[in-house]
Amino acid sequence: MLILLPPSETKSDGGDGSPLDLHGLSLSALTPLRQKLADALVGLAGDVDASSLALGLGPTQADEIERNVTLWTSPTTPALSRYTGVLYDALDARGFTKAGRARAAERLWIGSALFGAVRAYDPIPSYRLSGTSKIPGFGTLRSHWKPELTEALTGEADGLVVDLRSGTYQQLGPVPGAITATVLTEKPDGSRSVVSHFNKHHKGLLARALTLTTAEPKDVRALARIASKAGLRVEAASPTELIVLTE
Repeated sequence: MLILLPPSETKSDGGDGSPLDLHGLSLSALTPLRQKLADALVGLAGDVDASSLALGLGPTQADEIERNVTLWTSPTTPALSRYTGVLYDALDARGFTKAGRARAAERLWIGSALFGAVRAYDPIPSYRLSGTSKIPGFGTLRSHWKPELTEALTGEADGLVVDLRSGTYQQLGPVPGAITATVLTEKPDGSRSVVSHFNKHHKGLLARALTLTTAEPKDVRALARIASKAGLRVEAASPTELIVLTE
């Protein structure tokens, strides 16, 4: 099973790993494009105004640009420790046992505007680039990553793929046949609506359940059983969609 997580705008600082080595990342076929994007991002960081515009940053976010200035020289840390926020709090990777970490290393991947996708423990530096950013002279990131990322991820998957990335990151490299999760809130009258506030939290809980299970699910119904055992309310809406319900 391959589980694809979204990245986060917020990232931890520091790390104790050596500076970025693109050849040390998974999906080596993506190295040339990663190099091209990284060089362009570092070059852009030399112009604060242009960086702010391209990255959608406000006047108080200059420190985010500094992350890109030092992209090649700053320390790295495993991707699962680099990304932070609501989803990663719910995933609680720091609480994984040794066996849990082994399953995470095998199953978890994280989407990235800069790297395409990385494994949970691939060493990466802190950076700022979102899926909707437009580097001058580059066009959209989607035009660069697709179809290279789709081909790379499809080649890596030898079983079920659970794609928990947001729409923006799914579009960078869609995986045909992947199972997605939709978080809905259910009101007392039975009506349902898309959740925004708790969406990332429940996807984090789902990712945790799927990462730590010893089972090897083969379809969406098997995924639903794993999620239910973990305390989540779920429904198999279709062969490629799992619904997670909240009240």
